[in-house]
Amino acid sequence: MEQVEAETFQSFFCDLFCLVFFLLDAVLDVYTVVSLYQEEAYVFMGFLVFILLGSSLLVNGFSWLWYVHDKDEREIKTEGLVQNLRTLKILHLFQMGLFYRYVNGVWSSIRALWCGKRCAGHQPLKHDLSILCFFDAFSESAPQLVLMVTIIIQTGKQELLPILKAVASASAIAVSVTMYHRSLRSFLPDKTNQGWRSSVVYFLWNLLLIASRVAAVALIASVFPCYIAAHFLCSWMVQFVIAWRHKTKFMDSTGGECLYQATVGLIWYFIWFNVVEGHSRLERKLYHVLMGLDISILCGIWVWQMIRNPPYFDLPIEPYVILVVVMFLYIVGVVLMLIYYRFYHPNLPQKTFTSVGPEGTLTGTTSENDVTPGTGFRYAVADDNPLENVMRVNKRMKNLADNFYFRTG
Repeated sequence: MEQVEAETFQSFFCDLFCLVFFLLDAVLDVYTVVSLYQEEAYVFMGFLVFILLGSSLLVNGFSWLWYVHDKDEREIKTEGLVQNLRTLKILHLFQMGLFYRYVNGVWSSIRALWCGKRCAGHQPLKHDLSILCFFDAFSESAPQLVLMVTIIIQTGKQELLPILKAVASASAIAVSVTMYHRSLRSFLPDKTNQGWRSSVVYFLWNLLLIASRVAAVALIASVFPCYIAAHFLCSWMVQFVIAWRHKTKFMDSTGGECLYQATVGLIWYFIWFNVVEGHSRLERKLYHVLMGLDISILCGIWVWQMIRNPPYFDLPIEPYVILVVVMFLYIVGVVLMLIYYRFYHPNLPQKTFTSVGPEGTLTGTTSENDVTPGTGFRYAVADDNPLENVMRVNKRMKNLADNFYFRTG
């Protein structure tokens, strides 16, 4: 009982922190847009508004589709603050779907504290939130970080606002990636369950690889903005086709699956993301080789331009030094990734879940036949007491966990 209360308190403070951070990031977004308008930096302001609106439409679109496909799941209606799809639709039309999920997470934690036990439907809904935050990190935070770094490079001024937004965007990516990994590892059996050390290593190698990618894109955008736009569009289209060729099975509709594959292409522009089960070691190696080559080419073109035809702005650091630092970050990130896969990443041959841990680790076994028709959840039943140990399983997060853990290395 004491363990459950401690876990409930921890979940409450984590949910509350995420909600506060989400609101703070939203306030900084609005303040940045207004500041760019006042400075008459209309091009930067336009790009920022485009990023914010595009990401909001994408994330709220996923959130609404999941509510629609989970409409027969009774717990979603009874445990949430909003108990009908019409109100949820209005919230999503006003781009408040993600905010509602944050608030609903805090509300579920408060109910769990009041009742003195963990809310049965809270964990699957938190898994959905972690997926949405992960998507938001690469549709909003990463592009914002590129834009803010580009502004800092071009202005040459260490102003507080761009630096705050860059730090906020980097922090949002870090929080989202860590939340995502914690949700993934909640599907591990006890014998291979990982502690916080694995999440720290996972967070570090992702952060370093993302930082090197963002730096390379921002550097080339500071001198060739049109070139980097063409580079992104061409890369995204190729990666979208590759994701489509993988025949992913993440969403419950054809249109939703196409949206997911387009999102995968966007994520792949910044970092590797497992989308199907199987031996992905070769694909992962090829991806990182091509990514390292692309980063080196972008940085090389930038250095060449800075020396051959210097732009109107100056840098306090030599271009060669920046090139070396960016490549060093990428190499260290790859090394940490290899350390993670060598020491912390279990490759499980069976999809068998054996316990209910503090983060919702499952009891019993699950299979494709355990999916409730028309919903996004499975049910796991304990072998020793099937009547008492029934737990909802988020099908979407389980799909991602299968892709990440089961025979992927």
